[in-house]
Amino acid sequence: MVRKMSIPTSKTSLLLFLCQIISALDVPLDSKLLEELSQPPTITQQSPKDYIVDPRENIVIQCEAKGKPPPSFSWTRNGTHFDIDKDAQVTMKPNSGTLVINIMNGGKAEAYEGVYQCTARNERGAAISNNIVIRPSRSPLWTKEKLEPNHVREGDSLVLHCRPPVGLPPPIIFWMDNAFQRLPQSERVSQGLNGDLYFSNVQPEDTREDYICYARFNHTQTIQQKQPISVKVFSMDSLNDTIAANLSDTDIYGAKPVTERQPVLLTPTGSTSTKVELRGNVLLLECIAAGLPTPVIRWIKEGGELPANRTFFENFKKTLKIIDVSEADSGNYKCIARNTLGSVHHVISVTVKAAPYWITAPRNLVLSPGEDGTLICRANGNPKPSISWLANGVPIAIAPEDPSRKVDGDTIIFSHVQERSSAVYQCNASNEYGYLLANAFVNVLAEPPRILTPANKLYQVIADRPALLDCAYFGSPKPEIEWFKGVKGSILRGNEYVFHDNGTLEIPVAQKNNAGTYTCVARNELGKIQNEVHLEIKDPTMIIKQPEYKVIQRYGQVSFECIIKHDSTLLPTVTWLKDNDELPDDERFLVGKDNLTIMNVTDKDDGTYTCIVNTTLDSVSASAVLTVVAAPPTPAIIYARPNPPFDLELTGQLERSVDLSWIPGDENNSPITNFVIEYEDALHEPGVWHYQTEVPGTQTTVQLKLSPYVNYSFRVIAVNRIGRSQPSEPSEQYLTKSASPDENPANVQGIGSEPDNLVITWEPLKGFQSNGPGLQYKVSWRQKDVDDEWTSVIVANVSKYIVSGTPTFVPYEVKVQALNDLGYAPEPSEVIGHSGEDLPMVAPGNVQVHVINSTLAKVHWDPVPLKTVRGHLQGYKVYYWKVQSLSRRSRRHVEKNILTFRGNKTFGMLPGLEPYSSYKLNVRVVNGKGEGPASSDKVFKTPEGVPSSPSFLKITNPTLDSLTLEWGSPTHPNGVLTSYTLKFQPINNTHELGPLVEIRIPANESSLILKNLNYSTRYKFYFNAQTSVGSGSQITEEAVTIMDEAGILRPAVGAGKAMASRQVDIATQGWFIGLMCAVALLILILLIVCFIRRNKGGKYPVKEKEDAHADPEIQPMKEDDGTFGEYSDAEDHKPLKKGSRTPSDRTVKKEDSDDSLVDYGEGVNGQFNEDGSFIGQYSGKKEKEPAEGNESSEAPSPVNAMNSFV
Repeated sequence: MVRKMSIPTSKTSLLLFLCQIISALDVPLDSKLLEELSQPPTITQQSPKDYIVDPRENIVIQCEAKGKPPPSFSWTRNGTHFDIDKDAQVTMKPNSGTLVINIMNGGKAEAYEGVYQCTARNERGAAISNNIVIRPSRSPLWTKEKLEPNHVREGDSLVLHCRPPVGLPPPIIFWMDNAFQRLPQSERVSQGLNGDLYFSNVQPEDTREDYICYARFNHTQTIQQKQPISVKVFSMDSLNDTIAANLSDTDIYGAKPVTERQPVLLTPTGSTSTKVELRGNVLLLECIAAGLPTPVIRWIKEGGELPANRTFFENFKKTLKIIDVSEADSGNYKCIARNTLGSVHHVISVTVKAAPYWITAPRNLVLSPGEDGTLICRANGNPKPSISWLANGVPIAIAPEDPSRKVDGDTIIFSHVQERSSAVYQCNASNEYGYLLANAFVNVLAEPPRILTPANKLYQVIADRPALLDCAYFGSPKPEIEWFKGVKGSILRGNEYVFHDNGTLEIPVAQKNNAGTYTCVARNELGKIQNEVHLEIKDPTMIIKQPEYKVIQRYGQVSFECIIKHDSTLLPTVTWLKDNDELPDDERFLVGKDNLTIMNVTDKDDGTYTCIVNTTLDSVSASAVLTVVAAPPTPAIIYARPNPPFDLELTGQLERSVDLSWIPGDENNSPITNFVIEYEDALHEPGVWHYQTEVPGTQTTVQLKLSPYVNYSFRVIAVNRIGRSQPSEPSEQYLTKSASPDENPANVQGIGSEPDNLVITWEPLKGFQSNGPGLQYKVSWRQKDVDDEWTSVIVANVSKYIVSGTPTFVPYEVKVQALNDLGYAPEPSEVIGHSGEDLPMVAPGNVQVHVINSTLAKVHWDPVPLKTVRGHLQGYKVYYWKVQSLSRRSRRHVEKNILTFRGNKTFGMLPGLEPYSSYKLNVRVVNGKGEGPASSDKVFKTPEGVPSSPSFLKITNPTLDSLTLEWGSPTHPNGVLTSYTLKFQPINNTHELGPLVEIRIPANESSLILKNLNYSTRYKFYFNAQTSVGSGSQITEEAVTIMDEAGILRPAVGAGKAMASRQVDIATQGWFIGLMCAVALLILILLIVCFIRRNKGGKYPVKEKEDAHADPEIQPMKEDDGTFGEYSDAEDHKPLKKGSRTPSDRTVKKEDSDDSLVDYGEGVNGQFNEDGSFIGQYSGKKEKEPAEGNESSEAPSPVNAMNSFV
């Protein structure tokens, strides 16, 4: 018996089916075929029925259609022909029916209001569009009105009327104050659906003069503002005082205190009202009540329950919202307002009507000549819609008659159609609330058979697998298909073949004897055609020698074999993998023709090795595990991984759990410590195994928790001390039932990337988390604190959605909910995000600078209003730079320094300034987008400081009793130099210091000749500069006067000056020679003694030497100064050392500065934490100075600079 069945589209690469065709005749979407077949017009795109346009932009009315031959287009306006050739402002796009009305070059949108309809026509019929009503949007101004102040007694109710101008579409209403801040709303104060602001009872804090109603017209992106409304609330105490002052004792009047009142409805009025809503819309019912205490609103439906999952309460439960209403939602809804004194209620009778909606829309019909068919048009609504038919855009009653056509209410019956019966029919279903219009064509085709499959196509199939031979065809009437094997073979029949409706021949199990040539024949009453295809059967690829499990000792050699057998006409490729990844790039791995060899095995070579063989038709693979172990403790016992478990069985299948049991394999001399259970999801990730759980080695059964909509298979792996076994054979598959998602996406964020957008991102759910087919995400957002409704979109296969057209940097509430074909996940939590930031608008004002000392200043500024920041306030940046030095009057390259102060700080410290200099600075506010405009430059000057050391000190022209000193002015004078100070003292042969002499030198001098010095004497010089502030750091040098002609020097040190005297030459006297020899002998003996003592561990008394060389001007500071003297070595011939005022532990006592370290910013010259606290040290440009002496010329240390803050 011949079997026939339909196969999926995926099995036929050339055969697709035309959408919306209900007939035994299918038209494949073959491009060449479609070019030859005639087809009536079909409307593919059109503008909406109610089309509100922007009056400032060109009007584009869309009308696109397809057909063969291509259709022509025409338009009607308000029921009459619209001749676009007579209107210069109107054009039609080429090869399209879309109209473009040029408004931007002089046209008036109001002149083109009306009802438009497009007709697409060719020789086979005419299709028409919906009636497209064109209306320009309108955003009129508020009418001028004089608003009287509202004087209200405390506790009374109040309604502030908005009465916005009538716009198209209607505006969105909200109340704000003069500062553009939303007025707070509560159960007591709230905005009604009509835009009015209702006060259930007024309080003294409601007094203000800037209640402003705003109307936002989204279509034109404009906002209109009503005149501010003033409200004055009189408290009873003040009212009593006023009454007492204006009434005599005889007047009988007394203002009562604020009394509680039972509820009274402000809106709606009366006890009952009616409401009509259309099916599918959102039903909004409102009740707002006055009373003191503030009433609480409750809603019920008489005789029924409020619909679950579609009911929402808004505006502090004053508004009942039911989405997607249906006829079942009709009924009486009661709102009850209650406080401690009583209650009041109102009943709203709701009737749900329905515009027409489709039950069965007509669909295109393709028939062969002589065939029968029907067009069905069924719609419902409330009231019941009427059905009317048109043929080619003309009412069917006055259309040309067709004997094959019969109209029977909502059905057209066609009998024995002919080619002239081709036409486009329109079904119109309408009632008082709207209409539906559908086009459906009847296309009668007479075509001889055609075979679309290429001739002599070659099919290659592996033996024992299915073979599918295509014969895609077309013809009208529908051809019959027959298959033959060979050119003159008999027709194929029997159970070994399956003949599909699309012409495909299937051989379920192809064998070698099925190879050969097959002929497909298609015939109908208009002709016959045939096509040949060829089938080759190939031997399957097999691995006849698979790699085997190996245990190898470290540093050994191992080889895996992979010997294959394949069809001689197929070219195989062999690939080796380690742990499902490429082999390491290591020369130790040698890949041969049939094997893989690993030399000098190490522990990291442990793993699973897979041999994969691919051909163009099939693929096979085999794996083996390599275990690397140390030498076994005894040759007699072989330890190995356990054998895999077996005989897996599933029992106790439930929706969310199943019991799995197994039998352990051989332990191989090492006890099994645990079993690892893995699962495969054949539905979402076939072939991928995931970790499920693990149990102790003594357990052989486990209950596994399952997720919905997963096709589970399980396997078990045994683990011992050596390693893991091979996985067991998979268990039977178990498909769990689908369910709605259990969880929502994580890490939901809303961060704007541009000033006018909000980017909503989330982490998508994984496949097994979907719990069912059709995973999607409902992305919802609304502006925070605005009482706007949630805006939602449903998306799939994405993890990001961009909301465009948002205000700049406003908070949004964002949530993302997962859903699938079975329902929604639980209600997600809301996160707060912000739309995109923009650069700040204004600069900080009132910038003031307070100079603390010559290197430190404090800057103050007023914070900018937060609403002008337009982003997250990150802090303020202070730009400051040196303009010039006041002592030199010379400009240099301006290097701007930047300090950043985090948060909303209004002051900061500027460290590391240069004394006696002119600076400029400005301040800018910073948000996440960048910096705002700079404040105007502020000029300030630093006072004088002490100078740096002279740039150099040179001693030249030594004579018997004089030395010449030359010096350079300080590199950093830090003020006006007043003088120089020179101090010097002699040093004798035992390094003892003589008396100190001090000389004051005018600031304009650069050299000095010292006279009346001792002959052949070493002198130590100390030299520094002074300003009016004090003395700077000094520079030191040493020099020696020369000997006289007789070679004798007798030092004579006087008080304040050196005196020289000449003596008789005694070098030739005998007693002198003898004395010198004795001295030399004594020195030699002393040297020998010292050498011996040193070798025995004696210590050289350097402390006394250092004390002898101490600088008379640099002594240890007092203990309460927080510093002490510190000596540093210089060159060997300069024994005196420089002092330092810096503590050796590099710290500063807290009392040394009154300035808080948090006042310092971060930037180019400083580092600070985000809270503004100091974490670094001052840094600045260092300039090298000559190092003629042993005095350091480095800039003052940061700690010294901090010590100078006080």
